Amino acid sequence: MKGGNMTKGKIKRVMKDRGYGFIKVEDGREIFFHVSALQGLDFSDLMEGDPVECDVQNDKYNRGFKAVNIRRASG
Repeated sequence: MKGGNMTKGKIKRVMKDRGYGFIKVEDGREIFFHVSALQGLDFSDLMEGDPVECDVQNDKYNRGFKAVNIRRASG
C-alpha cells in the first residue's frame, strides 16, 4: 500500500535480536514495526533517533497499529 500521506517519526527502539522495533510518530504514539516492513533500509544499521517515514495500518490480528513501507525520511 503505497501513496497517501506518509507518517513521519523517529526510531524509538530496535530489538535487533528479534527482528522488530518501535517508531515514535509525530502525534506521540509508538508504533510497532517488523524488519519485513523496511524499504531500502538495513535493519542492522538502524539506530534510535533515525528519522523515518511510514504508513500506519491496523494490525490484522487486532493488536493495534503497525508501521509498513518504512523508509528514511526525506529532507
